Amino acid sequence: MGRLQGKIALVTGAAQGIGAEIARLMVQEGATVWVTDVQDKLGQELAKSLGPSARYVHLAVEDEVQWQAIAQKIQQNHHRLDILVNNAGVIGLSDNEKHDPEYASLSGWRHVHTINLDGVFLGCKTAIGLMKKQGGSIVNISSRSGMVGVPGACAYASSKAAVRNHTKSVALYCAQNGYNIRCNAVMPGAILTPLWAPMLGETPEQQEAVLNHIAADIPLKRMGQPIDVAYAVVYLASEESGYVTGAELNIDGGILAGSTAAPQKSE
Repeated sequence: MGRLQGKIALVTGAAQGIGAEIARLMVQEGATVWVTDVQDKLGQELAKSLGPSARYVHLAVEDEVQWQAIAQKIQQNHHRLDILVNNAGVIGLSDNEKHDPEYASLSGWRHVHTINLDGVFLGCKTAIGLMKKQGGSIVNISSRSGMVGVPGACAYASSKAAVRNHTKSVALYCAQNGYNIRCNAVMPGAILTPLWAPMLGETPEQQEAVLNHIAADIPLKRMGQPIDVAYAVVYLASEESGYVTGAELNIDGGILAGSTAAPQKSE
């Protein structure tokens, strides 16, 4: 028996990176997973590789009509949803625009918030409707960037901070209404996924130098892998975390623990 045996799950932004690893681990743990994304080819290939327990559906998370359509399909097929992972998100740095507080465009700011924040709002709203009769677990992927400032990606940081707060509102609302729906946030730090591609440089030498520079400032001295986040999500999705709601789980190699500086041993 897997940790999610018989559960019905939906993962957004699941075609690659963290989302794909979450979907893969959930299938391994016994769940039936709806893989959703806007990258149809990648999503279809992933679902096919996961076998009969996975199904791909196109979902632009900022589109309420698409959420309503997928909710109807899940209701028709399963009559319930047990797990939602709001993972879809963008940093915004791949569009060649500036994303600092001085030069960021209003359209760029709104684009990032539309996907990262509106998508989570719509996901939570949809999941509550599908879960409130039998209960369930919502896991929102926020970020370390939602807890600290990020000068060069201010919209991303703002959106992830809002996701962090909305998680608590959803958790309290569901508890107050007796829905038995838990809602928690995962805060990944430096996790090596395709989202990092615009920041790593073009040549293998540049990429290695950037990765080494990033790792040097992480207490565990390495970037995380998508599986590190997937394990945390499976815990929050499972019955093992039945008394956990409105919480945040940092997956960052110790970055948010504080300074790694230590007194030097005297000679």
